[in-house]
Amino acid sequence: MPLTPAIRDTLAHVTTATLTTVLLKKGLRKTWMRGPRPLRTGQARVVGPAFTLRFIPAREDLATPESWSSPRSTRGAIEAMPEGCVVVAGTEGITDGGSFGDILCARMARKGIAALVTEGAVRDGAGVRGTTLPVWCAGEAAPPSVAALTFVNWQEPVGCGGVAVFPDDVVVADDDGAVLIPAGLLDAVTKEAEAQEKLETWIMGEVEKGLALPGLYPPNAETKARYERETG
Repeated sequence: MPLTPAIRDTLAHVTTATLTTVLLKKGLRKTWMRGPRPLRTGQARVVGPAFTLRFIPAREDLATPESWSSPRSTRGAIEAMPEGCVVVAGTEGITDGGSFGDILCARMARKGIAALVTEGAVRDGAGVRGTTLPVWCAGEAAPPSVAALTFVNWQEPVGCGGVAVFPDDVVVADDDGAVLIPAGLLDAVTKEAEAQEKLETWIMGEVEKGLALPGLYPPNAETKARYERETG
């Protein structure tokens, strides 16, 4: 199921909290990525297809400053990224080196990348914040990537924050973190999440009126019937 403009717009109004609940009901428990947090406060929710990057622990003969000039490098990967994608970088949880800094993030912003999500760290934190690229990461680190990481490849399955991410799965990220929607479930999850958001908005209104939670949240048959009557 492709990420159409209509689906993207719908998901832009759905919280990651709602998405994890919908995905849990479908049997998927590991969809929220541990570690990535918003680098800036007030970042807007982002939605996009995953463009994956894979890092492994540094090996001294491979992880060198010279490797940055290789065609198979983060620099090469950035030039292959399509506009609107969410870059998901798996680092095996290593945060001792910044896999991206201000110059790389500025280039991604210039290319129209929707966001960077990584379980690793970024460097040049002030400079990264100065770009327009939305970033979710596990922290900041001064050392360069090759001090701790070896870049392997892009657009292959990666693990990020305990979640298996395949290219073109859909990522939604907001203040609560980043959540993955498997590509094959995109349409069903979007429809159910939209319906859940509408229901919970109505329930919140009932709570604000002073109604008790039992039978309201989660709604029993009587509450569901009343919701349908009142919302049409």
